[in-house]
Amino acid sequence: MPESDLEAEREAHKRFAVACFNLAWQLIDNKNRTKEESDRMIHAAHASRFHWGEIGKPENMERGDWQISRVYALLRRSEPSLYHAMRCLEICEENNIGDWDIAFAYEAMARANSVAGNEVECERYAGLARDAGEHIREKEDKDLFFSELKTLSCQRPS
Repeated sequence: MPESDLEAEREAHKRFAVACFNLAWQLIDNKNRTKEESDRMIHAAHASRFHWGEIGKPENMERGDWQISRVYALLRRSEPSLYHAMRCLEICEENNIGDWDIAFAYEAMARANSVAGNEVECERYAGLARDAGEHIREKEDKDLFFSELKTLSCQRPS
């Protein structure tokens, strides 16, 4: 394939990855999603991760897995949420990715374990997330992280 075609393909993957990530995020923020919008949110998050997997760096891939985990946690689907949270954490660890990425990887593990009803694991990962969050360099990133962490509950719903 000519170099110009490869570059065009890479640009297309990037455009789709970003557009799908942003669409999934819009749907995550919609508290009144329909069933169809929930399905669209799942598909958008997976599509974004697929496209980043074709051309992205490890940071793009782990952020994609983080988003997929969050989507499934919102939908109370523990098994896929746990799987993608674990992939996010593994990618961070394998590639020495720190700062807010590792903090959010621990947050994803805590949230997925919360959905699964694993209170002990939720608390363990929430503690790791808090500790990692204290090491986030940028104040804005740190504030965002802790605002997200506040939405986590390790208690089983009554």
